[in-house]
Amino acid sequence: MTHTNQLVNKTVLISGASVAGPALALWLHRYGFTATVVERAPELRTGGYKVDIRGTAVEVCRRMGVLDEIRACSTDMDGGSYVDAQGRTVGRMPAEIFGGRVEQDDEIMRGDLARILYERTRDDVEYLFDDSIAALHDDGDGVDVTFESGTRRRFDLVVGADGLHSHTRRLVFGDEQRFKRHLGAYISIFTAPNRLGLTRWETYHARPDKLISVYSAAGEQAHTAKNCFVFSSPEELSYDHRDTERQKRLLADAFAGDDWEIPRLIADSADAEDFYFDSIALIEMDRWSSGRVVLLGDAAHCTSPASGQGTGLALTGAYVLAGELAAAHGDHRVAFEAYEREMRPGVELNQRFAAGFVKEMTVSSRWKIALRMAMVRTLPRTPWKNLIAKKIRDDVQRAANAVPVKEYGQAYGPRVAA
Repeated sequence: MTHTNQLVNKTVLISGASVAGPALALWLHRYGFTATVVERAPELRTGGYKVDIRGTAVEVCRRMGVLDEIRACSTDMDGGSYVDAQGRTVGRMPAEIFGGRVEQDDEIMRGDLARILYERTRDDVEYLFDDSIAALHDDGDGVDVTFESGTRRRFDLVVGADGLHSHTRRLVFGDEQRFKRHLGAYISIFTAPNRLGLTRWETYHARPDKLISVYSAAGEQAHTAKNCFVFSSPEELSYDHRDTERQKRLLADAFAGDDWEIPRLIADSADAEDFYFDSIALIEMDRWSSGRVVLLGDAAHCTSPASGQGTGLALTGAYVLAGELAAAHGDHRVAFEAYEREMRPGVELNQRFAAGFVKEMTVSSRWKIALRMAMVRTLPRTPWKNLIAKKIRDDVQRAANAVPVKEYGQAYGPRVAA
C-alpha cells in the first residue's frame, strides 16, 4: 500500500473496556481514527486491585494527559508488614523499600484508572456496553462483525483488548490452551470489610505454598479493604471462568483448616460483588495479529499479576499500536508488524520476570518462610538496607522500562497534543 497523508482503515472496533481498550481509543481519536469499544459487562467495571504505573507507562500517561488524575487517585500506601499465625507483627517495611518505585512512579486502583480513561474518551468514542463479538469475518478488505445482540456492522480493523480469556483471540487464533502457560498458582481478590483496621497499609501472612494479604489504600472507604489470596496449584483447576460460585468454593477449599484471620477473610467473599479468581498465567503467541485483527494487552501477551507490569504494558501497547497505525497512515500490515517489533522484547523480559517471581509469592516450606521473616525483621536496621532497596528498584525499573518510549507525535500534527 502506498502511503499518503490520507488515513486509510479509519474505523476500528475494540473489544474490551478495561484499560488497554479505552487507552487505545484515546490515541486513535487523536490521530483521526474512529474508534468503537464493545464491552460484555452492562457498565464500566470498577473493581480490581491496585496496579502500578511505572517507567515507560508514566510517560505514556503524561502524553495522554491523565497523569494528574492518576496522581490524585494514588493509593498513597505507607508500607507493609508481615504477621505470624498469632497476628503478631514480625517485620515492617516502608513504602520506599516495599514498592520498588522511583520518584515518578505511582500506584492506583484498577477501577479508578478504568474510570479515568473512560471519562476522558466517552464524548469522542462510541461505547457499546452489554454486548460482545459473536462472530467476525475478515474478507481482506474489512471485517464483518456480528454482535451477541444480533447487530451486524463492518469495520476496517478489529482489536482484541479483552484480557487473559480473550474471546477475540479464540475466534481468530483458536483455543486459549494453545497459548496459555499456567505458572503454578492462583490468585483471588475482592473488596471486604476492613477487619484489620488498616489505613494506607498492607498486611501479609505467609503459609507454605500460600500468601494472604489485606490492604486498605488512600481513598478507600474506612470500613473496606481488599482481601488477596495466592496459593500454589501445579495443575490447572477445572472451572468456568464466569462461574463465580464455583471459584469461591475452590478458594475456600484451598485455605480450609488454616488459622490466623483466614476463615473470616475467606467468608467475606460470599458477599463480594467484585470477586476475582484466576490462574496466574502467561499468554505466549508467535504472532499477535492475523489479517485485519490484532491483539492488545493481556489478550496478546498476558504477563500475569506476578510481573506487576500488566497495566503498564497495556498502556504502553495502546500508545505504540496507535502510533504505528498513524505512522503507517492506517496501513495495518506495516503497523501491526512494527507494533509487535517494538513491544515483544519488553514483553518477553517481563514474562521471564513473572515466571521467576511467582515462586517467591508462594514459598514452599516453613523454614523458608522463617528465613524470609528473619530478613524482613532485620532489614530496616541493617547498614546495607539501601543497597537491597536499590537492587529491588533496579530490577523493577528494568522491567518497567523494557519498552522504550518511541516518538510518534512530531510528524502527525496537533491531534497528538495531550
